[in-house]
Amino acid sequence: MGIISWILVGLLAGFLAKFIIPSKRHNGFIRTVILGVVGGLLGGYIGQRFGLGGELSGFNEYSIITATLGALLVLILQRLFAEK
Repeated sequence: MGIISWILVGLLAGFLAKFIIPSKRHNGFIRTVILGVVGGLLGGYIGQRFGLGGELSGFNEYSIITATLGALLVLILQRLFAEK
């Protein structure tokens, strides 16, 4: 999957994660993209380690779901360790 695809999937995953777990703080666009891309990488890695699917190969449903689950995990971890 190319870098542009990762950014697009990451952007979508970041927005979906923020929609599922809303925040009173307004994080910027760049932070949302980074959250989504990191979450997508983490979700893809965890999915492959546990045999939950093949390789992420483009802008498809599996990639979006995996990236969103990873972004949710990253969002939860960020909130646990962030300053209040």
